[in-house]
Amino acid sequence: QVQLVESGGGLVQPGGSLRLSCVASGFTLSNYAANWYRQSPGKQRELVAAISSAGKDTIYADSVKGRFTISRDNAKNTMYLQMNSLKPEDTAVYYCDVAHIGRGQGTQVTVSS
Repeated sequence: QVQLVESGGGLVQPGGSLRLSCVASGFTLSNYAANWYRQSPGKQRELVAAISSAGKDTIYADSVKGRFTISRDNAKNTMYLQMNSLKPEDTAVYYCDVAHIGRGQGTQVTVSS
């Protein structure tokens, strides 16, 4: 069964950090580029970061550059999003997404004091 499962979300104070994980099963993640998206109520889905299949190339939304880092461990079939210096506007449901495969169920990130 093809599946993407995110974890690592939660409630954090402004300035704090979280590390999201996305574990893939039923397919070989290393064959695909992958992305992290986020969506909050009333807003359009936003591409946060993307990474090439081998992990050598990455892109980031301007809003997260210098604060977030996307990475992957293909041996573990897992992708990560390290989020530092979190801001209230980072509050959203974060999804991992793999082209032609689909996306996970999402993990909620709430940044609030």
